[in-house]
Amino acid sequence: SYLDIVKDITDYVGRSTALPEYLLDGMILGVQGGMNKVLYYLMLAENHDVKVSGLWCQDWAGYKHTSFGKRLFWNWTLNEDVYPGLVEQIKNLDKKGVSFLTYICPFLLEEQSLFLEAKENDYLVFNKKDEVYLVDFGEFYCGAVDLTNPKAFNWFKSIIKKNIIDLGVKGWMADFGEYLPTDCVLYNKKDALVMHNEWPVLWAKCNYEAVEEAGKLGEVFYFMRSGNYGSQKYATALWAGDQSVNWELHDGIASVIPSALSTGIIGNPFTHSDIGGYTSLYGNIRTKELFERWLEMSVFTSIMRTHEGNRPSENFQFYNDNETMELMSRMTRIRQDLKPYISSLYHEAATKGYPLQRPLFMHYEKEQELYDIQYSYLFGSDMVVAPVLEEAQLQKEVYLPQDTWVHLWTGKEFTGGSATVEAKIGNPPVFYKKDSPFRELFETITKDYRNGGGEY
Repeated sequence: SYLDIVKDITDYVGRSTALPEYLLDGMILGVQGGMNKVLYYLMLAENHDVKVSGLWCQDWAGYKHTSFGKRLFWNWTLNEDVYPGLVEQIKNLDKKGVSFLTYICPFLLEEQSLFLEAKENDYLVFNKKDEVYLVDFGEFYCGAVDLTNPKAFNWFKSIIKKNIIDLGVKGWMADFGEYLPTDCVLYNKKDALVMHNEWPVLWAKCNYEAVEEAGKLGEVFYFMRSGNYGSQKYATALWAGDQSVNWELHDGIASVIPSALSTGIIGNPFTHSDIGGYTSLYGNIRTKELFERWLEMSVFTSIMRTHEGNRPSENFQFYNDNETMELMSRMTRIRQDLKPYISSLYHEAATKGYPLQRPLFMHYEKEQELYDIQYSYLFGSDMVVAPVLEEAQLQKEVYLPQDTWVHLWTGKEFTGGSATVEAKIGNPPVFYKKDSPFRELFETITKDYRNGGGEY
């Protein structure tokens, strides 16, 4: 069976450890702008009873502004002007059950302290002229840490431990594993074109060993957007990359579903996406409706995490809208209600390699109709989720596997085949299996959120 295949693959290549339990207690707010500003956003969310499990502040090292938008200062040391007293603030947040998360990638900004240290020790990749290879990231240049050099690998691992984990940080985005220049010269003398697909695994391994050596596996995690054979063990989680902030099938909200299903079925169980998308260019602007549809879908994924996007001031942000924060409150309460079920999926992932988001055919192999469905999925074995992926859609037709399913919001029963349900914002088409061992939990959600209790 497909389940056997996934277990066999991950028996062989290794499995992720279970994600930290704090991710089941609410959502991670992707906010930035300095300590005072992110604490203000947290206060706003908490005042609307949003269950917040983490603050993801990618700008912990500072900013760099370009024509693309707000970028980060790629010198992976704490910018105390932006986040003064961060260690103490992290301790205070921990007491409230809110974890602090950051960002890092294996590139170093030209002529900054880490770049100069790496350059002095020959820890960066070279060009064919035996010079440091400078990679153009759009109005700024960086050197790439040569992860094929054991000394460079260990040095950068120590940067992660000292500059991030030792602060008390509980997670980070481990970005840019796929950007190795294919014409560079590496320490191990292998062709960079050949090494290109190995690079994200080395990058994942560097992060993994840093967490493992700090004794924090299962407590601290990081998420990556690239991988290869071997990433199953070393990447604690994935995210779907930089989607456009729109409804496009191939690079908007819909695209994150086949991404999750494809990576999941080959042994990467934990994946998610930026709530609301990321890339905003050429007049492509995130709307409130798109953000809210992405938000409700994220309840039924491994991790709930927002992102301001590359142009925060031009796009819709939750903290400017009370109604959206009320929806966030509702969706995070549902997330908390589902904690026993999702926790069991975390355990399955860590022990068997099963993904949380699964193609419909994964548990219904004989139903040929299911093999063509890319935009609905099983969340575990007992829930079908069919996110709303079109603007202004308030009703949706869903195809269900041959079983008895119960609509989560109304309690109405459906058998396999086509079913049409209302799909107001806050009530995405979600069904649970009638004979699920978690039936009582699901019935409680139905009772609590039916008849006005959770209507949005």
